[in-house]
Amino acid sequence: MNSSVAVKPLSDLLPHSVTLIDSVPAPQRLPSTLQLKHQLPLDIALSHQVAAHRQAARAILDGEDSRLLVIVGPCSIHDPRSALEYAERLAKLSAEVDDQLMLVMRAYVEKPRTTVGWKGLAYDPQLDGSDDMAGGLALSRELMRDMLRMGLPIATETLQPMVAGYFDDLLSWVAIGARTTESQIHREMASGLAMPVGFKNGTDGGVAIATDAMRSAAHAHRHFGIDRHGHPAIIETQGNPDTHMVLRGGHRGTNYDSQSIASVRTSLEKVGIPTRIMVDCSHANSGKDPLRQPEVFNDVLEQRLQGDRSLIGMMLESHLFEGCQPLSETLRYGVSVTDGCLGWDGTEQLLRDAATALRRQAASTC
Repeated sequence: MNSSVAVKPLSDLLPHSVTLIDSVPAPQRLPSTLQLKHQLPLDIALSHQVAAHRQAARAILDGEDSRLLVIVGPCSIHDPRSALEYAERLAKLSAEVDDQLMLVMRAYVEKPRTTVGWKGLAYDPQLDGSDDMAGGLALSRELMRDMLRMGLPIATETLQPMVAGYFDDLLSWVAIGARTTESQIHREMASGLAMPVGFKNGTDGGVAIATDAMRSAAHAHRHFGIDRHGHPAIIETQGNPDTHMVLRGGHRGTNYDSQSIASVRTSLEKVGIPTRIMVDCSHANSGKDPLRQPEVFNDVLEQRLQGDRSLIGMMLESHLFEGCQPLSETLRYGVSVTDGCLGWDGTEQLLRDAATALRRQAASTC
């Protein structure tokens, strides 16, 4: 049966007396990404440094560099002073182990929340619910820039896509979290980032969602977004070839053992994705016990020493002092206010021992 629908012009559907009046109170406006970058610019030397760090990370992913990529630092940054002290220590250690380990500083300024809670330095830099996001963005960018001046590569988790543009020129590695890996918006965003991106497996421990995310991010996209001037825009991306899997365990248990790694490797091979796997030593893989991270780290290191080249690196949550603390008016210096962390002493020893083991193996194969 044939049918036809007469489409009326929009002018016939709207009352002719309609006027567009915005009666909603104006929200607090933030600077555009371009404005903040002009306010806190990245000089040419640091820009070249970031480019070199990104290329080094790519070389590790592609097997052209035999080092391990280690993302290490506080679960989240809440105190710039303690974060910079940590960065100073990490930069010194990096110079000593750089022949075997590429150490990348965790500069996490956004924190995902299942319900409510402190959302990170970019949202609430005063830690008091005042939510000075303009101040948080500026403080976060300035802090990351100071870390770059120490010679460190910088990593973060991109949670809010609008925030990514304020820091994208500073970063050498990015994580997409377990709860956002399934998001089309985050996959589109990752496809346009100019640095390696690690997608975490889902909270159930399965890797199918992260595998799909890697395939999606590898392709070009056109999507809705915000341009650097702060205007709504159609964003075009070229696709990101430098994605990889990050295993963090799940509700069903850990997934860093050799059998789990072999299973993930097979899953990636079946769909034609490069078998590049990083292990998050925290979260479900450590049973949320930060002091178990060395156990996980050493297990993965041993697998690498035994010849598993699909294992390209590890993640550690580490701060100046171990454990965590609730937000309060009297905070202990250098202790996380989100997930519990391994202390610096344990972290330093763990990374030194790893470098020694890798050197020993390299010497034995010469």
